[in-house]
Amino acid sequence: MTKSGLYIQLFSLHGLIRGESPELGRDADTGGQVKYVLELAQVLGKHPDVDQVDLVTRLIQDKTVSTIYASPMERLSENVRIVRVQCGGRKYIRKELLWPHLDEFIDKTIKMLRAFGRIPDIFHGHYADGGYVAMELAETFGTPFIFTGHSLGRNKKAKILAGGMKTREINKRYKIDKRISTEETIIEKANCIITSTKQEIDKQYGLYTNSPKNDFTVIPPGIDIDSFYPYYHNRLDPENQNESAKQTRMTLLRELQRFWSDPQKPFILALCRPDQRKNIGGLIEAYGLDGDLRSMANLAIFAGIRKNISEMEDNERNVLTNMLLKMDFYDLYGKLAIPKKHDFASEVPELYRLCADSGGVFVNPALVEPFGLTLIEASASGLPIIATNDGGPVDIVANCENGILIDVRDSSNIASAIKELLASPEKWETCSRNGINGVRRHYSWESHSEITIACIQKLLPLAKRSKKQEKTAASSRDAFGKRLTDLNKLLITDIDNTLEGNSKRLMELLEILHKNSASLGWGVATGRSLEMTLDIMTEQNIPIPDILICSVGTEIYYGPDLRTDKGWQQHLSHFWKPEKVKDTLGKLDFITPQEAEGQRRYKISYYMKKEPEFLARVYHQLQKAKLRCQVIYSHGQFLDILPHRASKGKAINYIKYKWGISPENVMVAGDSGNDEDMLRGRSCGLVVGNHDKDLDHLKGQRNIFFSKHTYAGGIIDGLTHFRFV
Repeated sequence: MTKSGLYIQLFSLHGLIRGESPELGRDADTGGQVKYVLELAQVLGKHPDVDQVDLVTRLIQDKTVSTIYASPMERLSENVRIVRVQCGGRKYIRKELLWPHLDEFIDKTIKMLRAFGRIPDIFHGHYADGGYVAMELAETFGTPFIFTGHSLGRNKKAKILAGGMKTREINKRYKIDKRISTEETIIEKANCIITSTKQEIDKQYGLYTNSPKNDFTVIPPGIDIDSFYPYYHNRLDPENQNESAKQTRMTLLRELQRFWSDPQKPFILALCRPDQRKNIGGLIEAYGLDGDLRSMANLAIFAGIRKNISEMEDNERNVLTNMLLKMDFYDLYGKLAIPKKHDFASEVPELYRLCADSGGVFVNPALVEPFGLTLIEASASGLPIIATNDGGPVDIVANCENGILIDVRDSSNIASAIKELLASPEKWETCSRNGINGVRRHYSWESHSEITIACIQKLLPLAKRSKKQEKTAASSRDAFGKRLTDLNKLLITDIDNTLEGNSKRLMELLEILHKNSASLGWGVATGRSLEMTLDIMTEQNIPIPDILICSVGTEIYYGPDLRTDKGWQQHLSHFWKPEKVKDTLGKLDFITPQEAEGQRRYKISYYMKKEPEFLARVYHQLQKAKLRCQVIYSHGQFLDILPHRASKGKAINYIKYKWGISPENVMVAGDSGNDEDMLRGRSCGLVVGNHDKDLDHLKGQRNIFFSKHTYAGGIIDGLTHFRFV
């Protein structure tokens, strides 16, 4: 990409997002957010200041879902595409289970961006998981990021607790405390937070400690008024209805009439995901308990897409089972329609018009509704609405005067509001007309796009702005991510007896690295802790390099800010059981734990004399306990137990993979057996002239060069030999 316009990446991670016929309502994760991000991506892509928009989500390869979700890229228009990144395996899992895999998602997105050849100007995270990814990438590349929460954990937790679920169960199901903690950090660091309503700022973000630290921009989402046109168009101009629309209408009528004994009545419509928070049971209860309401209207609930209820997730299965039980308990056969599926693109707009044509009402009984896209869709179609008096519906009804707000926790309130609209043609007509006009006035995607782009341009350096923008902003610093993605070659060297040992040659090497810094990056790999590494570098007047690999490859840090590589930490946690390791090796009397400063989260260190049988017994003890570990013994006294995925060599391989640097463009330098695993990799290996005899057996290997020069002089020799300088 070499264009000069804006490059925007949106993150909505759960994966069930596709351009054609999105499966809204398929499960608890496929609701209004899917529609929002799809339409936002496409409207931003039409803006004259935008070159490229990527909607980034999770790649899923699972026979239970469409094959399109396994496609790495799906183009929506000339400059808008869905980009899919694999993490956490390939099977579909609900979004709450994605938290442990987000750092993997970030690593693979970084690799993807290097392949694309351009870093986005803005990262825009949706929901807490997408916000976390956008935040981490923004810090990596020194770019701004925007957050849109859609719903927030504190508000959700309070509502669920009020519904009777215990905190422990909420955490088990929704990982709510992890989410809330992450949201606090996102709110503090986001350059801009976009909300759909003012109420969202006050009642949801207001629950967070860091909320006062940020600026909020209210930008209501828009809708496609060409799809959600008023119901009376079909009456006034039936000749211009295309055949496909007529077929859709007949399909819906036949489906609904299968359930109703008197299909001529008006009907009450609910359209939502099968989620406990949507309070579908409350609506059925309101209808079932009120005989007058049952005589006035039928009820239709489109609760997602289902095949076999018994095979669904617990949340969806419980909601749908409860719906059927309530249907039976209140004997609503012939009155309640619960179709098994609907097509969003074609059937939902017609469904709203069909309900309005019958003189019916749209009800959103959700306990938690941050905005309520279905409410503005229904209103645009001319259908009066009933919704909760807490959340986004408050702003919608204030703007449009198109329905009634109630306390949805009381089923009698739901029934009374529905009857009020059904029994008063004048009020019904007023709400219908106000909704049609109000949506067109307040909920336009074009307006949303203009305000969003204006927000983005305020965050960017002057060179990236529209000509209309004249305000200045500070350029972001050259972040380590931008530097690493621009590098052609990389040097990684051990410190002790390799980098240090000859002060004069060290200064020569540092000067060479400085002169070639535009294309050549460098780092150190050492068994020392970060603190000890910084001490010796300060002592030797060595500047902070691009990369520090410390504690025998168990920790990776970047740049002058020493930013931890969280993806590497997550990678190491696989099968790592430190307490069990300590218990197992504590039974051996020939090893002694090192001091506290030598112990790390992913490194357990001991002193051990150099006796051949001792090391064998360590291996035997670990194998007997079925512990998968990496055992490093060096300098005749240091024994380090690491996760099985850890070592200096594996850390270097991880860096090469993450930043897309090919092995032949990486040179590693060392002097002892502790460096062997990194020297034996596919990179260019350099052994300094003062090396231990432990490395002599590597002589003759094609990719390893033994220099006659010692210490930093050997590194300089290696850089010349491998043509790095």
